[in-house]
Amino acid sequence: MSKPVYGKNAVQSRNVEKISSYIWALAIGFIVFLVWAPFQVGLFNGQQIDFEKPIYLSSLLSSLLLLVWVGLYFSKFKLEGQRDALAVASLLLPATYALSLIGAASHYMAMNLLFIQSMYVAIFIIALYLLQQKQLNVVIQNAILAIAYFIVGFGLLNWLGSWKFAGGLVGWFSNTVGNGKYLDAVMTDSNGLRLTSIFQYANTYAAFLMAFLFVAVYALIRSKKWYGMLTHSFMLVPIIVSLLLTLSRGGLVMLPVVFILLLLFLKPAQQILWIIHLALSGLAALLVTNPLTTLGTELNTTYSSSSALKAWAYLLGASAVVAALGWVIQRFVAPWLHGKLGGSETRKFTGLWIPLGSVVAVAVVAFLLIGTGLKSILPDNIESRLENINFKQHSVLERFTFYKDAMKVVKDYPVLGSGGGGWSALYEEYQNNPYVSRQVHNFFLQYLIEVGIVGFIVFMGFIGYIFYKYIRAYLKRDKDEFNNGFFFYIIALSILVHSLLDFNMSYAFMGILVFIGLAGMGAVMDNKPLRQSWNKAGIRMGYMAVLTIGTIFLLFLSSSYIGSSNAALKGKNLVAVSTSYEEIKTPLVKALDARPYHPEAALYLSSLDMQVFKQTQDAQYLDEASNVLTRALKDEPYNKNLLTQLASYYDLKGQPDMALAVYSDNAYKFNWDITWYESLINRAQTLAAVASEQKDEAKKQEYIATGLAAYKHVVDGVEHLKTLPPEQMQGRPFSVTPAIALNAGKLKVISGQNDVAAATLKLGLTEDYSDTTNRELARWYLAALKKAGAAVDQPVYDKLVAADPAEAAAIEAVVNTQY
Repeated sequence: MSKPVYGKNAVQSRNVEKISSYIWALAIGFIVFLVWAPFQVGLFNGQQIDFEKPIYLSSLLSSLLLLVWVGLYFSKFKLEGQRDALAVASLLLPATYALSLIGAASHYMAMNLLFIQSMYVAIFIIALYLLQQKQLNVVIQNAILAIAYFIVGFGLLNWLGSWKFAGGLVGWFSNTVGNGKYLDAVMTDSNGLRLTSIFQYANTYAAFLMAFLFVAVYALIRSKKWYGMLTHSFMLVPIIVSLLLTLSRGGLVMLPVVFILLLLFLKPAQQILWIIHLALSGLAALLVTNPLTTLGTELNTTYSSSSALKAWAYLLGASAVVAALGWVIQRFVAPWLHGKLGGSETRKFTGLWIPLGSVVAVAVVAFLLIGTGLKSILPDNIESRLENINFKQHSVLERFTFYKDAMKVVKDYPVLGSGGGGWSALYEEYQNNPYVSRQVHNFFLQYLIEVGIVGFIVFMGFIGYIFYKYIRAYLKRDKDEFNNGFFFYIIALSILVHSLLDFNMSYAFMGILVFIGLAGMGAVMDNKPLRQSWNKAGIRMGYMAVLTIGTIFLLFLSSSYIGSSNAALKGKNLVAVSTSYEEIKTPLVKALDARPYHPEAALYLSSLDMQVFKQTQDAQYLDEASNVLTRALKDEPYNKNLLTQLASYYDLKGQPDMALAVYSDNAYKFNWDITWYESLINRAQTLAAVASEQKDEAKKQEYIATGLAAYKHVVDGVEHLKTLPPEQMQGRPFSVTPAIALNAGKLKVISGQNDVAAATLKLGLTEDYSDTTNRELARWYLAALKKAGAAVDQPVYDKLVAADPAEAAAIEAVVNTQY
């Protein structure tokens, strides 16, 4: 380990400073937290019962760690330098999320983000001060590397069929392990098997691997001990193989970008060594990826010890060869390179030539792998993914659409934002086409949506200041100093750059790594002194008081939410197995006592009450369902499931007009949900027919207008989808379905537009006259033609009557009905 970066006197004082056993205990607790966190699906903010408890538990644990830090640093903390000011400024991050609660589109999701942001700040403050002490800095760096290497090994164990062994390693502290297996560490989609390891999402795992590939190379270059060189070089092949097995195009695209950015910060000799190590390990990884893909596919279908041994032989053999070569390079080539290039390292701009050359080299390699037959050395699934890397590829076009739609949300929620999870709650209102994406696939845009311009400026100012101070100090550095901080710089830069294309930061463990990275950079940045007035006892004590009170509040709130989450999950599980009303109701009521806005708990309890009402006709159950839904919708007005349930409540109460109002009033929130519009038009037609029978002309016209406006929305939407680029998938089905054509046609018949009705009804017709909906369509179509005085469609008539002779009389009944 090289010397820490800035200020030799400060470094010396830290080196000789005795670290108390209490500080060591805090550091150990911090590391244990880092061991636990990733195996909770990376602390994914999945916005569902199944994912929420680890978020609250991590908030609780980080709050406890921060309270310990407050106790240890209460008398030591001084606002002397810019580094200390960072600890104070970090509190603004959760504060902006707290402000965004004012207009949050979903209180449930906004609270989850508030917990996560508070946890990030707790981690940042603790790490900022622990990492200023060299011994602890070294220990934490090594711990992070060990955890990362274990995650890589864990993923490969699952890929090569040893899922039971892998599950046994972490099952005692991870709820993600079920029946001895970590769920979805290997997943299947249209591209085949994809390695996801702890994240259950291949692209985020690729971002993680990219970050630690560069960290491993950096650790290898700086290692002075033989065992360090062997360990880090040994891990390069497993990391690159894992990256290829994710089949992540974003990972492959961003890898060279981050690589070039990092090369700019290295000396020429280091740049050459980075390129050599990555080239050797990359070549070795490419040679074994094909057999490892084939064997992994076989092992995930049927385990065979001989196939597993063969696969491990390929992987470990390639890794051992690269490890040996890595040691040779560092032992003999590296000193020679430093000797040869020692003079050039002091000359300005010398370090730019290799990165510029690397850009050309990356372009050539990309061309060879994508545009020539060289790609045939890769497995078919990886080859097909490489072939699809272009700006007209559907996932690229979809991301551009997400970004445009995201700016529509920002326009409507500009100042304080729409609260945590705002995009997930609102995107169906703003989307350009019926895609399904509860994530923007761009962390910065998602942040802007959630906290608005005010919060975004605070966040960008915070991280921008740290990067600026770090890079500025780098440009002024002594050539022998700049080691410790660069480890953390790699982590933060890699994850944040990749997060321009994906939702990595929705995995709170990735966010934790970023904030540890920021803390590591802050710990070694140029720490200019603040004005003496900043260091007054009142300000220092005020900060500590705010931090303590806020942390204690979050501690109790986390505990309450953990209890609520346990109860909600228990209720959810009981719904599937129990028939006892009281047994199911009790945990759900408990969950809603703490969080009356909890969407899933409110949905389960209201559904339970409505089922009991159907059986008993006791109105008290219906009243309770109404109270639960009304309260939840107050904070969750965009929750589609709750709104649908509210409409069902009105149906049970015998108020179909109110049920229609739920669909009509909220239709703008779900512009591309064809089932929503299908139900809306059906309900409007049913009520229009009833109003016609009752001779209520005003109501009839109101329902006709509502239904036909919804139908026009669907027709306009279908036309809009024709304007999408041919390479872009539209997403969910959106068309004039037979049910929509039938009900819209009926509405037009009821309104006297018989000729237009016939054309609408014909849109939904198929050749399947065994289908009851299609027969009804044909019946009304033929009746509409007759009402309009048009010629009969004889082929349709003959097929309909052949399918059911009674349809002839049914057609006449429709014709004779007066509306």
